[in-house]
Amino acid sequence: MNPFSGRYTPKQIEKYRRQKYIAHLEKIGKNLFRMLRRPETSATDFRSRFSELMQKLDSLETIRLDSEYLRESEAYYRRFFSAIDHDDFSQQHLQEIREAEMSNLNRLQKMKNRSSYRKDKHRDRAKNDGWE
Repeated sequence: MNPFSGRYTPKQIEKYRRQKYIAHLEKIGKNLFRMLRRPETSATDFRSRFSELMQKLDSLETIRLDSEYLRESEAYYRRFFSAIDHDDFSQQHLQEIREAEMSNLNRLQKMKNRSSYRKDKHRDRAKNDGWE
């Protein structure tokens, strides 16, 4: 029995699931950045927390991601998780990958922020508004 049946339209249900999935992707990114930034984060804590986040993501219904940022984020999180999801992940290994992974997360944030600026149609209007 679907808990949403009856009260909501399929479109509303799809929107809710989409928002939930995207919000969880954002949560993973913020948690990863915070854990990598803190030098006192241990490898076991890092791995267990990341594992929890990925299990929650896997439990959510997979949705179609339209933006390049979201697709890249999901692919990166899955790739990164498969790289650390082994028993011999140590504190030394975490220290070695910390800087590289923080720069990768930063690159994802830049990709996200790039789309929040002016749209091209507004840029053209500002350039050619008759004031030369």
